[in-house]
Amino acid sequence: MFAYDYTPHGVCSQNIHVELSDDGRTIESVGFIGGCNGNLKAIGKLVSGMAVDDVVSLLAGNTCGLRPTSCADQMTIALTEAQRELMAQRAE
Repeated sequence: MFAYDYTPHGVCSQNIHVELSDDGRTIESVGFIGGCNGNLKAIGKLVSGMAVDDVVSLLAGNTCGLRPTSCADQMTIALTEAQRELMAQRAE
């Protein structure tokens, strides 16, 4: 399992903790600090076990109110960065 912490921008949550499978393709878990607690717990439960690419394709660009982003959108950035970091570590 690979763990990654991301600091989101433009949303209420202050941190997104992502855990991916060893190959980086599957989401093991996602947790948020701050933001809409119940909704973000639900998002974490819904995406657990899903393919990263499927979640990114579904939720990237999702907005919150008048904001150009959302916690779900920021999560897709976190997932993409986590995959990139895992691949960089493997290349070393």
